Amino acid sequence: MLPPEAFDREGFLHDLDSWSPEVARQIAAGEGIELGDEHWEVIHLLREYYSSFDSSPAMRPLVKYCALKLGPDKGRSIYLLKLFPGSPAKLGSKIAGLPKPDNCL
Repeated sequence: MLPPEAFDREGFLHDLDSWSPEVARQIAAGEGIELGDEHWEVIHLLREYYSSFDSSPAMRPLVKYCALKLGPDKGRSIYLLKLFPGSPAKLGSKIAGLPKPDNCL
């Protein structure tokens, strides 16, 4: 469990290397989300995207990447909104230990 000072005021990690599955569970719990297999699938995909493109995806690229990697049923905003309510790109990136996507408020 990381101390509060490990996060910025919006709850994103200061040090991306301090992320772990346990930290993801800690962040998700703070957002009222219990992580299931579907969440982990998207979290791993977000981390793969960041590793490939050196940035967190905004919503549209996230949807397209999910469709490409996970198939058309999971590459839909409605699917991602069920897993990560509000702003899937922002919330998913936060839980995945990544920086806030550039164009997210």
